[in-house]
Amino acid sequence: MDRAVLEKCREELQRQMDELLAGAGKTVSDMTSVTEDNFPDPTDRALLESNRNFTLRLRDRERKLLAKIKEAMKRVDDGTFGICEGCGGEIGEKRLVARPVNALCIDCKTVAEEEGR
Repeated sequence: MDRAVLEKCREELQRQMDELLAGAGKTVSDMTSVTEDNFPDPTDRALLESNRNFTLRLRDRERKLLAKIKEAMKRVDDGTFGICEGCGGEIGEKRLVARPVNALCIDCKTVAEEEGR
């Protein structure tokens, strides 16, 4: 794989990781700053809980993405980045630049999605 593309993907992975970790920190501080006494109205309290649940679901998805980012960074470090985990072939550069956490080439991903149905 071209060194410039590899560095571009590494930078994008690091940017995404930093962004996700900052968002997680903000969520924790936001959730701990609101006390139960601030919402005596049951409707307001229900809205707060609904919003918290939604935020936590988003953060859970982001946690899973963070794990994929860490795996991709490990592949960059050990020299296997850009190699399909399914068939061992090369993953296209455009695919990696668009989404650097990809571990499968387009053909293997298509097969995996069809099997998942």
